[in-house]
Amino acid sequence: MSDNHHTSGHDAHGAAQPSAAKKIFNLVVLLAVPAVTIGALIGVYRTNDGAQMSSMSEEAVGARIQKVGMLQIGESKREPKTGEEVFKAQCTTCHTAGMLGAPKFGDAAQWAPRIATGYAALLNSALKGKNNMTPQSGGAFSDYEIARALVYMVNAGGAKFSEPKAPEGAAAPANAASASK
Repeated sequence: MSDNHHTSGHDAHGAAQPSAAKKIFNLVVLLAVPAVTIGALIGVYRTNDGAQMSSMSEEAVGARIQKVGMLQIGESKREPKTGEEVFKAQCTTCHTAGMLGAPKFGDAAQWAPRIATGYAALLNSALKGKNNMTPQSGGAFSDYEIARALVYMVNAGGAKFSEPKAPEGAAAPANAASASK
């Protein structure tokens, strides 16, 4: 009464053994797939090698790293703006409407007390700012251009200032004279 009986050929826990041919086939597939992949990559590399060499030429590299823009620091080579041009570009915002206490363009009554202080005081205020006006009203003009705009503006308000003298090296306007009262 022993429960120890063997069933031949039937083991519920064992798996069937693959045949030798199946083992060889699996081995060939496992070795061939990486070999074919590596061969294909080498073929692609050799094909692109000529293109890569031409893309590494001095001209090709230069074209890829060319400058997009350029910043030049130093004096401008442009002609100085006239007083009217600077006024229209920078000063008109406040002085045409009289905003924030700015004297209106052409209003002799508002300009009279300021004109009485003299050209030098007015130019100092225009260059360094006064009350609500920032230096040069935040503009990017030269001191000479601001002086020209000041003369244009105060002369429209009743002053008789002469066009300021151009600094050395700047293109002088045709009617330049020294600034005076």
